[in-house]
Amino acid sequence: MFERPAYRTGQLIGALKPRIDRSERSDAEQLLGPKLSPLFESMSKRDQRHSLDVYWTLKDQGHTDRDLLVASLLHDSGKAPLAGVKVRLWHRIAYVLLETGAPWALRRLARGRSGLAALSQHAERGALVAEALGAPIAVVELIRGHEDIDMPDERQRLLRMADDSC
Repeated sequence: MFERPAYRTGQLIGALKPRIDRSERSDAEQLLGPKLSPLFESMSKRDQRHSLDVYWTLKDQGHTDRDLLVASLLHDSGKAPLAGVKVRLWHRIAYVLLETGAPWALRRLARGRSGLAALSQHAERGALVAEALGAPIAVVELIRGHEDIDMPDERQRLLRMADDSC
């Protein structure tokens, strides 16, 4: 029961002062190219840091599938202003607390264009923006399905496992 909240607490602590070095940013830009780099750049530093951690987890495991690696960098892009809503730190904290303690309240509050809605719907929002920017359909589907617990696709399973480990 406390595994997920402990993981989320670790994420919060790491998100307070995220650091991204030039070589990491360059690696992301090179992989994403000129069409998708603006989406990554529009993400918050904490989401960029997390996405880079997911990317490096997959790379360190020996994965070279380009679509999987691109999706790893953009899987949380539905939380970015480019996806239509600004998600603030308090939204993230409230989301985690409600997800854990009052999921019924989260479902009620996570509607429309609120920060809570963006967090709740970030996979779909990110997929739509990536698609609009010209991402390959495989990348779009990986982003869309990265929160799917059924994990019908092996690459979705890999992305979710890496995401949950970072």
